[in-house]
Amino acid sequence: MDTNELIDQEPGPFVPAEPAPPIESRFLFVDVAALRAKQLRRGARVRFDAEPGAPVMKKPERMAMEEVRRGLVPYQVPAPKAPRAEQP
Repeated sequence: MDTNELIDQEPGPFVPAEPAPPIESRFLFVDVAALRAKQLRRGARVRFDAEPGAPVMKKPERMAMEEVRRGLVPYQVPAPKAPRAEQP
């Protein structure tokens, strides 16, 4: 077996072990999609295969929104900060 054989193979799209929970907040959807679009613009691979006959998406923002819609982008919502006590 040639050692370069494994390097030359193109891996398939990344599929998380379990899908992310559905996003119900439009603001959270926009934030997650914007961060993913930034990754795509920097060269990250798309996490889904285009469906046959469907129009090809070229803009990273559209691809990111589709990935988030399909639950392919893991995210975490930070815990709310405790309110600070007022100083006298």
